[in-house]
Amino acid sequence: MSQEQQNREPVVAERVQTGVRLEKRMLKVLKAIAEQKDMTSRSAGRDRPSCLRGQGAIHPQTLKEIEQFKTLYGMTLKAADSHNLKEKRK
Repeated sequence: MSQEQQNREPVVAERVQTGVRLEKRMLKVLKAIAEQKDMTSRSAGRDRPSCLRGQGAIHPQTLKEIEQFKTLYGMTLKAADSHNLKEKRK
C-alpha cells in the first residue's frame, strides 16, 4: 500500500449480503444496470447473463448509463478506495 493510501481517511461502507458482499450503493447500481439490460445481478448460473460474471468489454453507452446510476444512488467509490473501506456499524 502506498504512503498516499495509508494517509487517506477511511471511506465508510455499508455492505449487504447477496451471496457476495458488496457495498450497498454499488449493489443498487449493479441491480439497476442488470434490470435495464435484462440481466441477473447474481453470480450463480442462470439462463440470462450475469453482471458479476465477466461477459467481455462494456459498451460505451453502458458506461454512460452506469455513471448516471452512480450519480442517482450517490455511489462515489473509486477503485482506489478498495483498500481504504471501513465497515459501517449498525
